[in-house]
Amino acid sequence: MSDRYTIALHAPAAEFEDGFPIGNGSLGAMLSGRPGVESADLNADTLWSGGPLAVHSGPGKSAVLPELRRAVAAGDHARAEELARALQGTDWTESYQPLGRLEWRYGDHRAVAGYRRRLDLAGAEAVTEYVSASGPVRLTAFASAPDSVLVLTATGPGAGPRAIAPRLHTPHPGIGPVRVAAPDCLVWTGRAPAHVVPSYVADHEHPVVYAGDRPDAAGSVAAGMGFAVAAAVRRHGDGARLLLAAVTGFRGPDRRPGADLDALAAAAVARLARALAVPPERLRARHAEDHRRLFARADLDLSASPGAARAERLFHLGRYLLIASSRPGTQPANLQGIWNADVRPGWSSNWTTNINAQMNYWAAETTGLPELHEPLLALARDLAVAGERTAARHYGARGAAAHHNTDLWRFTAPVPGDPQWANWPSALAWLSAHAWDHLAFGAGRDFGRAVALPILRAAVRFTLDMLVDDGRGALVVSPSTSPEHHFAFGTDGAAATSWGCTLDQELAREVLTRFTALSARWPVPADAALAREAATALATLRAVGTGADGALLEWYDDRPPREPGHRHLSHLYGLYPGTRITETGTPADFAAARTALRTRLASGSGHTGWSRAWILCLAARLRDAPLAESTIAALLDELCSASLLTLHPDAGRPSGRIFQVDGNLGVVAGLTELLVQSHDGAVSLLPALPPSWPSGSVRGIRCRGGHTASVTWADGALLEAAVVAGANGPLTVELAGFTDTPAGAAEVGGAPAGRTRLCWPAREGAEYRLRRRPVDQPM
Repeated sequence: MSDRYTIALHAPAAEFEDGFPIGNGSLGAMLSGRPGVESADLNADTLWSGGPLAVHSGPGKSAVLPELRRAVAAGDHARAEELARALQGTDWTESYQPLGRLEWRYGDHRAVAGYRRRLDLAGAEAVTEYVSASGPVRLTAFASAPDSVLVLTATGPGAGPRAIAPRLHTPHPGIGPVRVAAPDCLVWTGRAPAHVVPSYVADHEHPVVYAGDRPDAAGSVAAGMGFAVAAAVRRHGDGARLLLAAVTGFRGPDRRPGADLDALAAAAVARLARALAVPPERLRARHAEDHRRLFARADLDLSASPGAARAERLFHLGRYLLIASSRPGTQPANLQGIWNADVRPGWSSNWTTNINAQMNYWAAETTGLPELHEPLLALARDLAVAGERTAARHYGARGAAAHHNTDLWRFTAPVPGDPQWANWPSALAWLSAHAWDHLAFGAGRDFGRAVALPILRAAVRFTLDMLVDDGRGALVVSPSTSPEHHFAFGTDGAAATSWGCTLDQELAREVLTRFTALSARWPVPADAALAREAATALATLRAVGTGADGALLEWYDDRPPREPGHRHLSHLYGLYPGTRITETGTPADFAAARTALRTRLASGSGHTGWSRAWILCLAARLRDAPLAESTIAALLDELCSASLLTLHPDAGRPSGRIFQVDGNLGVVAGLTELLVQSHDGAVSLLPALPPSWPSGSVRGIRCRGGHTASVTWADGALLEAAVVAGANGPLTVELAGFTDTPAGAAEVGGAPAGRTRLCWPAREGAEYRLRRRPVDQPM
């Protein structure tokens, strides 16, 4: 394996977040790398507390809305906060659950010397090596997607003969281990909690509740699904293999989960038996081939820039983690991907939809992993249906509403809590941007009509019903909050509830514009009136404002922020991940966004892994290479664990920090945007090359329009590039510096200062190459 694709450490993991994560999209393990006794925290992507959502009867909360809107319009902030709380529901999302901790004594751990563990990102394999009193020991581990099992293999004189049966320490009430004769294996079964109160809800009398009911004739229960884990050890020469399979009782978000433990055990054993029948070499080869098929589609090589090695590893690690935690047919990567050891994990380890769930997928399209985007798009499609009752019950609105977080059961209501995070119903609008991007990067008509249009249709209906006249002839979203941030008012007041906050206005403009475009592309008679309504609203939708200091406003007007260095950068959505704000298309807003980001950073923003990843993406769009470089350094030096997993402060944990995968996945998008962008009508090459990356190459970067770009640079400037056209028609490429003008290309306008745009009448599948002209070559 190449060191470029390797994370190597010389001590076992001291904390969960220092471990090496492996996964196949549904089955995950966080490995500690302990010599002689591997300890792995296990997860299955569908093991959650709870069950299908209860359907509330009786009157909803929408009667509160008119008075709330009047309080907002009158500037009565305290009353608006009070009424916002009255609009909330009474329930919480459920929590992602661990299967338990696997311990396997596989080798001698006396007199350990020469210890090393490494994670091979290209081969998706974790390795622990050392020399014991009995001789060398080597443990390899991988999670196979083709065969749906976890495989640990111990070899060496100090390994196989000492291997014993594994133990599973599950935090849930269960049974096991039970020995099954054919194949010879151990099985553990249990049930997840029927309900878990989020960890941030303090002093709750019963934070974790397990049900004691028995399954019905169909093997189902109302809440508290069952699970089963089957494991077998097979010895060979001086080695031993441990294979493990897991199943859960999840049957769908709207179906009662299964809790027939005998049936689940039989399913786990059958899965294990199928894998045991595959020759070990073939099992490993199938796993490696499956992973490399995805991983090898894109590459970033900064080996010619010695100071950039750690940044390059962040790129490879992020793509590795997405492959390991999100596959077609699985659940989307949650706050911790698929790796969590706690019954009450931080923020329920759910899908936080006011930034974090979306950030997980920012790099899916650009780095050649579009099918891994599918779980998030499936979640959005589900919420477009599940959110209909929330829109009606809480807002008296059409369409669908989803708030700041959701779970396996497609929860969409506003939870009880501070309105700054609870009362934000625009999640479906943000998720609809992912459906749009999937189309823009090359998904076809079938996806557009079957998935993108229904999501946008639900989002636009709700958006239209959330718009009110601001008294000046403009439409604004009301009520509206800027996620997780208060503005200050009066002597010592703070509130979140307002109207026309920048993020909501940006999302409203997006969904109205995009639905109008798609309904024209694929006309559906029933959409005609809705499209006209959307177009009419667009004509008077209030534009985003600029403050007295020249910064893009976060709220409707100039209001002092409660936290000037707040981690959320919601008001900069239009710059990234949105595409409305560009240097040439909206120069005033572009400058205002730059000022707003500088203001936030000057006050300390970027103190979480995911916030730094967002800053990196914004720096790339601003073509601010020095800011990008300092952001990468801050992320690596302050906000990553020993194994480069990104962290978030959490006072409730002994270490004071918690692993969140969004920073790892989001930073890949930012690193990519530094090198190739495609949001402004052109494939833009090297728009924001960091100073410490003077030479390198990137390949396989997908662009809007279905194009694919590869670039090599040296001495801080483009050396050569190739773009493969994804469709017939104009292909525009933007770059800086002189090049040999390619045959058939013509220079066109629209480029920012110091850059040039060239355009070809492209043919789908054809490659168009650019090369830097030697310095001594005449022009």
